[in-house]
Amino acid sequence: MDAGEEIAVLISRVALRDRTAFSALYTAAAPKLFSVCLRILKDRTEAEDALQEVFVKVWQRADRFAAIGTSPMGWLVAIARNHAIDILRARRPLADSIEEEGRTFPDSSPDPEVATVVKGEGRRIDRCMEELESDRASAVRSAYVEGLTYQELAERHGVPLNTMRTWLRRSLLKLRECLDR
Repeated sequence: MDAGEEIAVLISRVALRDRTAFSALYTAAAPKLFSVCLRILKDRTEAEDALQEVFVKVWQRADRFAAIGTSPMGWLVAIARNHAIDILRARRPLADSIEEEGRTFPDSSPDPEVATVVKGEGRRIDRCMEELESDRASAVRSAYVEGLTYQELAERHGVPLNTMRTWLRRSLLKLRECLDR
């Protein structure tokens, strides 16, 4: 069974209110859907909130999937994309110019202390990523930065799907151990 068929089966089980299937669907689709939300909203916290709301919609609408006849991941991506766009539309439109509103906007750049902490954390993560084998580090980056699915990563790296899952799980454990040191 390919990844698309697997996701279709999970969606149909979610329509029957199967919580285990919902958890498996979240695990399989969340990275890709988070990537869609983040690309549109350009704010990590807002994208995380949007992702949770997307999965609430999936839970509520899973019974409608079979009637639509689209690809399972396409259906999920459409829900995420539409939800993120709705969030953008709900934002208060900004004035055409600052003078129209008669106010100024504060400097949005982080203060020096926050910038230093963020830069230090980034260096720690980079150091820990260097401890991984290069193909594992590449797979982790592709999964969590580009939002690629396990199937897409397995094809990119020329390994079986379960091998890719193992790579990511073990790599994340190594990263956690490294960051805890």
